Amino acid sequence: MNYFLRAGAYLFHPLLMPLLGVVSYYMVSPRFADPNIVAAKLLAIGILTFIVPIILFFLLKSLGAVDSIHLNTVRERRIPLMLQCLLLLLIVKLVFDPYDETELYYFFVGILFSALSALILGIFKFKASLHQMGIAGVTMFLIGLSIHFEVNVLIGLSFFFIVNGWVASSRLHTESHVGSELVVGFFLGMLPQLIMFNFYL
Repeated sequence: MNYFLRAGAYLFHPLLMPLLGVVSYYMVSPRFADPNIVAAKLLAIGILTFIVPIILFFLLKSLGAVDSIHLNTVRERRIPLMLQCLLLLLIVKLVFDPYDETELYYFFVGILFSALSALILGIFKFKASLHQMGIAGVTMFLIGLSIHFEVNVLIGLSFFFIVNGWVASSRLHTESHVGSELVVGFFLGMLPQLIMFNFYL
């Protein structure tokens, strides 16, 4: 059980959630998408939201700005969150068009607001759960897609709701967060995506 609970935090790491959201979009969307363009978009998102942050982490670690990839303290989170906000802004400006890929554009706008909110709370020394924020955001985005495209994704939503509980249990089991930090993280991920519904539903 220990390994199972810990696996949730690794399999659904916050850095993987933007890519998971994009994959979910292309799986659910009934619109035709050129496979080459889809592959290019996925590659761009994978690089900007996963590869580059990992490279930046090792740079920050060598500079002594962070101690662990888990970012256990509020102090360690501030610079990585600032850099993540810049990368998300780059994605919003250069990767997705608000007219051609409206849903994905506002998905990343929502993620940007979530990251900014987590950063602001970090400045005030509150450590919201980034894991819970990430999976909650993707779950709400999938709900929006199911309404928008009028498709039945009940199995997918059931899976994501289970994963939300799995991730929360994982963070509590490893004593990485307390309940209040998980609740705040959940709402930080969910509410921006819910607000973004107004722009594409």
